[in-house]
Amino acid sequence: MEVNATSGGAKDHPLNYHQMPENKNEEAAQQHGNEEEEEEEGKKEMGKKTWGDMAKDMKIFLWNPETRRFMGRTAHSWGVMIRPHISSSVNIAFKPADADSWQKYVDNLHAFLQDYDDKVQEEKNIKCNEGNYFIQDDEESGLRKACQFKRSALNACSGIDDPSFGYSTGQPCILLKMNRIVGYKPGYGNPVTVSCNVHKGDAADIKTVAFYPSSTFDPMYFPYYGKHTHVNYTQPLVGIHFSDVAKDKEINVQCQLNGKGIINNFNSDRFLGRVVFMLKITT
Repeated sequence: MEVNATSGGAKDHPLNYHQMPENKNEEAAQQHGNEEEEEEEGKKEMGKKTWGDMAKDMKIFLWNPETRRFMGRTAHSWGVMIRPHISSSVNIAFKPADADSWQKYVDNLHAFLQDYDDKVQEEKNIKCNEGNYFIQDDEESGLRKACQFKRSALNACSGIDDPSFGYSTGQPCILLKMNRIVGYKPGYGNPVTVSCNVHKGDAADIKTVAFYPSSTFDPMYFPYYGKHTHVNYTQPLVGIHFSDVAKDKEINVQCQLNGKGIINNFNSDRFLGRVVFMLKITT
């Protein structure tokens, strides 16, 4: 699916903070055991605090710079990430004519996509009905089935027909995925889409971007039931093909999620509902 990259933009959506990320289950259980004690302590403290104290507490609740929690939750919970991801960096800089400059990105993409190989998906997972959440709350065995996400669906960003993922021609692909959150139904019945544009720069630097299999995360891959019961789960991906971008300059790119309940414009964290990275293609 190909779209004009300049038409996107951050939207103001309400944040849903009731979902439980997988890596917070143990923490939630520990907190539950202390609820009564904390509630009693809270009542005592309320009588001692001034309005100024409570305003300060509210500010910290909204964004705590020490714990990196937004409204009491880690921002990573609603985050997105991209591949390639080299040495903890998402920035991409290369010269198409110099294979040594982009081979690390290509190797990273191939390694990441091994679990998405068509044969692997056909053996482990099932075909699902598109457009609907795959609810499995009544499974007696406790184990949940997972929907197939085949590598071939990524088309030009699959690395099948073009093993260089477009890097050899100066038209690179990246892969975007959402963090796993147990029980989360993104969009609450509405599509969650991906858009990419220039972040703080000349919008014309990104002329055309193609998305594969589309710019939408299909609901059939949600909800996620956790690593112990959803053992073969593979996160859905959106392949983003930068087929026409400016050369010989650093471009700050923002790719973001758009949909109901998605926060994508919180400036204190560039991975909350979006990812911001630098792309430079040298001729």
